[in-house]
Amino acid sequence: MASSKLAVMAVLVLLLLVSARSYEQIPAVMTVNGFQRGESGGGPSECDGKYHDDNLMLAALSTGWYEGGIRCFRTIRIRSTQTGRTALAQVVDECDSTRGCRNNIVDTSKAVWAALGLDTDVGEVPVTWSDA
Repeated sequence: MASSKLAVMAVLVLLLLVSARSYEQIPAVMTVNGFQRGESGGGPSECDGKYHDDNLMLAALSTGWYEGGIRCFRTIRIRSTQTGRTALAQVVDECDSTRGCRNNIVDTSKAVWAALGLDTDVGEVPVTWSDA
């Protein structure tokens, strides 16, 4: 009986740890990116080799956070530390840290900036993000 109670407690603790990790707010710098052909983002997205509409809620993550594509097409929650607003965006690309992208970047479409009430002319702003 005691061992089954201990097993249940261990499972509950594990679930709490996993749950807490998924809501962890990671500090980052958000930059603006073009996901359409001919935009500032360069080539097609890493996740599917396609270009995407800048009017969609899109993001590219620094190489470490992109995790070799594990986050492709997953939704992340981005919070502006300036406005307090949050927005959801789909990860479709990598911001390659081996080619000049810093390791703390969430590169997003203009639509995300608009949803957060931010001016894209600023260039970069502090945010936090988490898996949604």
